[in-house]
Amino acid sequence: YADVEEEIKELMKKAQDLRIQLLYCIDDDAKAFEPLSKAYGLPSDEPNRDEILEKCLKDAAAVPLKVFDLGCRSIELLKEFGEKGSRLMISDAATGITFARGTIYGAAVNVRVNTRLMKDRDYAEQLDEYIASKLDAYSKVCDEVYESIYQRLSYHDTPDETEGLGKRASEAE
Repeated sequence: YADVEEEIKELMKKAQDLRIQLLYCIDDDAKAFEPLSKAYGLPSDEPNRDEILEKCLKDAAAVPLKVFDLGCRSIELLKEFGEKGSRLMISDAATGITFARGTIYGAAVNVRVNTRLMKDRDYAEQLDEYIASKLDAYSKVCDEVYESIYQRLSYHDTPDETEGLGKRASEAE
């Protein structure tokens, strides 16, 4: 671990940045959905109803699209944690990769719920294709990372990794 400690610290900073960005998306999503929910209530004979709905659908799809991309970045980061972390740390990477997978799947469906109603089919299909191409690729990365970590955590005749844990620093020396 000592030989990659600085890299791990940098990964931790990147992970914190992603966490903050994802938290902002919670509020952004609520802000984007409110106009859409109001637009659905417009009378069908409202002259600009279609244009208003279209704009609201695009805005509502933008946040889960951002969440999707942040989820993909999280997967890349967790892959690095899994490759560079100690055996005691990589279980967190495996757990995180399962959450990141859920993030991209949830975001994908939330983009789709908006694109399916868009009148601008070219734009909608472009978003759907973007999601589909990345969803498959990142899903495979998740599977590979999880399986790799799971196998590395199997019991083997390895040195006692718990040696020194639970002792005060002065006792461990």
